[in-house]
Formats: sequence, C-alpha cells, structure tokens
Amino acid sequence: MRQTKESNKTFVGFPANVLLRVILVTSALIVPIASGAARANEGQDLAPFKMIRSLQYIQDSVVLGDHSASEMQRFILGEIDRRLRTADQALFRDPRNVDAALVYVMSGGNPETLDLLTDRDVEGNFDTRVSDALRQYLRGKGPLIVEQLSKAAPEYRNSRIGPYLFLILGNATSQQDPVAAMQYYDWARLTAPGSIIEEAALRRSVALAAQAGNPEKGFRYALNYARRYLTSPYASQFADVFVELAVVHFGEAAERRVDEVLGFMDPPRQREIFLRIARRAAIAGRQPLALLASQRAEELVGVGGSQSQLLASFYQGLAAVPSADVFAAAQTIAAIPEERLSQRDRALRQAAKAIADAVVRPPEDVSPAQASPATAEVHFRKEGAPEPEETGSGMSPFAVPAEADVPNQAAAPADPAFDGFLADRHSRIKEIDALLEEEGP
Repeated sequence: MRQTKESNKTFVGFPANVLLRVILVTSALIVPIASGAARANEGQDLAPFKMIRSLQYIQDSVVLGDHSASEMQRFILGEIDRRLRTADQALFRDPRNVDAALVYVMSGGNPETLDLLTDRDVEGNFDTRVSDALRQYLRGKGPLIVEQLSKAAPEYRNSRIGPYLFLILGNATSQQDPVAAMQYYDWARLTAPGSIIEEAALRRSVALAAQAGNPEKGFRYALNYARRYLTSPYASQFADVFVELAVVHFGEAAERRVDEVLGFMDPPRQREIFLRIARRAAIAGRQPLALLASQRAEELVGVGGSQSQLLASFYQGLAAVPSADVFAAAQTIAAIPEERLSQRDRALRQAAKAIADAVVRPPEDVSPAQASPATAEVHFRKEGAPEPEETGSGMSPFAVPAEADVPNQAAAPADPAFDGFLADRHSRIKEIDALLEEEGP
C-alpha cells in the first residue's frame, strides 16, 4: 500500500511506523500512544513481562539496522523503570515479572532499580545468587562474580534470562580466560539467534579469538557477523576488532578469510576496512601488509572519492619510508595537503617526514645529549587529552548515525572486560600517536 504524507506523521516525537511495530509486538502496550493521566494509569496496570517483550523487539530492530527505533528504546526503558518501581510486591510472585526485571537491568536499565527491588523482596522471589551477581557486575566488579554466577547460570540455561546471563559470564571472564568466555558467548548467541544478544556475542568473540591466538575461529565469528549485523550501530566496534585480527594474524590463509568476510560488505565498507588495515599496519611496521591494503583501498576509490584516494596514497607512502624507495615516499607524503588529514594522521605525516629526512641526511656524530631509551619510554607512555576516534576515511560507513545515539546495549551497561580490551588496543595506537607528535625534523 502506498504511503501517504499523513502516514509518515510522528506521534510524541516517534516515527509512526516504529509505533505501529511496537503495537503489533504486544497489543497491550498502549502506553506510547496514550496521553496524560490515562497513559500513566494504563502503564501502572501493565505487567512488566509484557512491556519487556516490546523492549526486546525494539533492541533487536536497532542492531538489525532500524536506527529510528533508538528513541523508542529510551522511552520504553523509562516506562519499564517507572512500572517496576511502583509495582506491588505481589506482582513478582509471577516468575515472568522477576525475569522481566532482570532482563531490564541487563538491557541498559537503571541498576538502582534492581537494588530497590531486591531490598523490598521479603518473599524471596528473586534468586539472590543471580541478583547479587548482577549488582556487582553493574558496579564494574565483573571478575568477582565469575565463581558465583558460573554455578547459578546453568540452572537458567533454557530460561528467558539464560542468554543474558551467559553473555554477562562471557564479559566477566574474557580477560582471565578468553577460551571459556567464547564458550559462554557461543551458548548465549545460539539460544538467542537474530537478537542483540547474538550481535554482542559474535562481535566480542572476534576480539577474544584475536586475543587467544585463534585466528581461524575469529574469522568464522567475523563471517557470521558480516552476514547479519553490518548495519548495527555497533558495527564500528566490530570493524576495529576485525582489523586487529587481520593485522596481527595476516598471512596467505588469513588474506583469503579477510576477502571472504569482505565479500558480504558493500564497496564503501570494504574500502574503509582496507584503509584501517593500512593505517594500523603502517604504525606497526608491517610494510608489506600496509602496501597491500593501500593498493586494495586504491582499487575501491571509485566508491569513496578523492579523500579515499588521498589516504590510500598516504598510507602507502608511510609504508614505503623504511624501504629503498624512501625518496619517492617522502615526496608522496610531502605532496599531501595537511588540511586534508585528520589530527592523528598529521602526526603520522610529521613523524614519517622526520624519519625520511633522517634516512637521507648524511651521518652525524651521536650527541651525548641524545634521548636515552628511558626517556623514549616516558614519551611513549605519554597520553594527551583523549580525542574522538577517527576512522580511516573520515566518512566511515560503520559510524553510528548521529540521529541514532543508541543507548547502552543489551547486557552491557557496564562491560569492563570488553571495554578494557578495546581501550587497550586504542590506547596503544594513541600512545604511538603521542610519541610521533613528540618527534620532529
């Protein structure tokens, strides 16, 4: 049926098509389309387990590419929070409502609401092993819950909260035991296919496989992710860990697997991956890989325009600095306008130029005032004010759309393990960038 202008009108700030989908998921959820006191009264009478179904549907829609649903996600989280806080304790005699409360806090909800509910629970409706573990986890104490939750979680393996608990177990164990964490993630994603749980489990498994030195498994996870979730607002994180996997474990076999994963991406995403690989490899001193990735990116410049062409040439020049073509590389780098580069790439350009100048400069006596290794280490560890992470092209198709502004993801309102892994990888690159900024001609 043809849409009319009337059908595209929004209600209380939300697209009409999003509201319609929510209503179809659970016809009882009429809170978003009511108004005033009537809306509040109906929200107070609605069972939490019915409201949580709509939240799950909305969150799954977001990771499947419907970024317009993110505003509704925030709204429903707020409505569920109000409902749980005002609920009579008799309501939690129904295990479905207990599960709903736990899913709510594991889906980006307010952790203080769980504190409130468990403090009021005089009838023992909440399993204290689970609720206490979640309260610790949501306060950033993930490693402390592993023993307790690993004993309780198997009892909930086939329950409504099972996938969430196993995802959290994976998060909590990822730094100490990546292999065990991947097993927890496997169970979480296999019991919740097509959901935000599967998206998170696959994405984090790619990172853990790289950390555990199992590239073949990492590429299998990456392939499954690329088939399903490239339009997820979290796909930029996937691109980061996939590039790390490709650079650290690159070889003939890995090159085939990279091409297999990229086969599910459109040309702009392929170009972005190659640009990120080229930059990461150039920083790591992986000259052959940096050259190869730059050349592959150049082959795709028709879909990225002049900026992609410029960056591909830039990274190719960086990779050639320590080679016999240092003169040509220096000319290539010097010819690139500084205003066309990001702040981080300007530091790379300055450092590469300094290195190239040093290579072609006639030998000089070593100065006794030359920086010692200890001084260099101080510079290497120097970290300036954090900058927004910039992607290779500056026009990344993996970037989160500005209008999405997706709130905390399912089972990850506080994910110290995975966030720590990403922060470690990003901080290493930023440390190198900081070091490069200290060097000059």
